[in-house]
Amino acid sequence: MEILLRKEFLNLVYYWLLSILILIGLIVIVGGLTRLTDSGLSITRWDVVSGIFPPFSEKAWDEAFNLYKKIPQFYLSNPDLTISEFKVIYYWEYFHRILGRILGLAFIIPLLFFYYKKVFSREYNIKFLLLFLLILIQGTVGWYMVKSGLIENTTVSHYRLAIHLNLALILFSATFWYLLNLKNTQSIIFFNFSKNNIYLKIFILLIFLQITFGAFTSGLDAGMLYQTWPLMNQNYFPDDISFNNNLFDLFNQPSFVQFIHRNLAYLIVLYTLIILFFVLYKRRTDLYKSAFLLVSIIFVQAFLGILTLLSGVNIVFASMHQLSTIFLLLFSIYFYYKSLNQ
Repeated sequence: MEILLRKEFLNLVYYWLLSILILIGLIVIVGGLTRLTDSGLSITRWDVVSGIFPPFSEKAWDEAFNLYKKIPQFYLSNPDLTISEFKVIYYWEYFHRILGRILGLAFIIPLLFFYYKKVFSREYNIKFLLLFLLILIQGTVGWYMVKSGLIENTTVSHYRLAIHLNLALILFSATFWYLLNLKNTQSIIFFNFSKNNIYLKIFILLIFLQITFGAFTSGLDAGMLYQTWPLMNQNYFPDDISFNNNLFDLFNQPSFVQFIHRNLAYLIVLYTLIILFFVLYKRRTDLYKSAFLLVSIIFVQAFLGILTLLSGVNIVFASMHQLSTIFLLLFSIYFYYKSLNQ
């Protein structure tokens, strides 16, 4: 089924979806920097309306700072934090939240206009409405994540962090998919089981699994351990992993999480090279460009991951590593789309 019923709105819808895609990407980048600067717990309340504005007066700043002083992150990790330093971390979290609000408005207002003008088919009206609901859910999950670091812990739950990141990237992926399909007379279904492309679906699942372990690595500060490569302090398998508790506990151990994150990267690099081999072997000239783009970003991503580790999680390298994740997802979905669009 076509996405558009009225072709004269093609350019307007294209730039709308493109702006949404850029906004989501920007939110992910700012969210990553918020995590890297330990700023995510600086705003301890979720005020949907009044939270639109940051503190303006000194009294308002003192009130916000006093709220922060009540949580474990302050008195256990940052007891010497000054109000000037607090303002820096506050603005990182504030900017992340305000971008989320802008995204919601930038999505729903044009969508209502397009609905009024009968631009989309009924099926895609429902799909875009579901995307908007996912944006609302994402905001709720963000607060659910923040709450996990306000009572007993000095950081947020790495599980909730992973859910928050994955939801953002699912939104990003869906938006990009609709953007790619916009001009098609027959839109391509992402989960098209009639096609012989199960190996590409596995590849995309591997990418999301790696993103999940990347979030675990960030949430547990696992990158602060074993800052050597290719071995983990002279060992392939870290020697401080405990198997005494249940299997689930392994995912709470930074050493195990970093080990999985490293080895998933090796697997994905190998998988990508196999994909490239088959593209060349079968002479799929229509896939050459997208395949080489995919291989290139995979190696860039892996290289930046190694640099991040060896640099002691330098914020520049770490943020570039996170940024390259967005391009990796873009190129993966683009390659998958091209493989279906024969």
